[in-house]
Amino acid sequence: MAPSLPIGDFSRATQMSIKALRHYHRVGLLEPADVDPFTGHRRYTTDQIPTAQVIRRFRDLDMPIEEIRAVLTAPGIPARNELIAAHLSRLEEDLTRTQNAVAALQDLLGHAHDGPARAEISHRSVPATRAAAITDVIDISDAGAWYQGALGELHATIGAQGQSPSGAPGGIYATELFTLEHGQATLFVPCNGQIRPVGRTEPLLVPPAELAIIAYDGPHDGIDRAYGALAAHVTQHAIAVDGPIREYYLSGRHDTPDESAWRTEIGWPIFQTAPR
Repeated sequence: MAPSLPIGDFSRATQMSIKALRHYHRVGLLEPADVDPFTGHRRYTTDQIPTAQVIRRFRDLDMPIEEIRAVLTAPGIPARNELIAAHLSRLEEDLTRTQNAVAALQDLLGHAHDGPARAEISHRSVPATRAAAITDVIDISDAGAWYQGALGELHATIGAQGQSPSGAPGGIYATELFTLEHGQATLFVPCNGQIRPVGRTEPLLVPPAELAIIAYDGPHDGIDRAYGALAAHVTQHAIAVDGPIREYYLSGRHDTPDESAWRTEIGWPIFQTAPR
């Protein structure tokens, strides 16, 4: 058996606090080689030092304990590398979101007294549209993942039935989804033919609507600014009516991974008395 160290010396050797080592023992991530049954003193072998160093570096990268456990117990190097690569990819995505948030915040603070951003806003009469649709009650935090899954399912169903989209995908979102963070969401893809119900996919006649429309270019984590500008416009230049918000995805992840090329139209329901 390899030479052993008391917990204090092991702490110095690995740059891990005794508190952290005790926690990793409790959760079964790094168990001591020996625990004195009378005093409770823990001892670790020198062979455990590399494992402790790996754990500390993963924790520095905010990897959850369960994921570290999966890496340490992976059946082979390819499986281990796949788990590590997945976590690094999530870190890169988090960094991108942080950078986008910082840039947006700096821009907002630099124009804090300018009022809502000026943008081209039009009023549009949208006719009824035949479509394939998926409707669920979701949490706002799950909206992105739900959208990706639903859009893929809709395109697969339309293609399997020998049809093709006749327009850009759209979404209809209940007010409760914004105000209560939980509500009904409908994603639809226009198509001319009659869709047969399959799985979650149902045929839908998207109702006509009068909308104030703003176009937003870029990743969706900055779309709140377009919503703000649209709300200000409707308050000043139109009569808002109760009804769900609509979004039309002219270009999105399904078309390109380049978030800067994404284009979304947001529609706020209004009462329109004359064409514009």
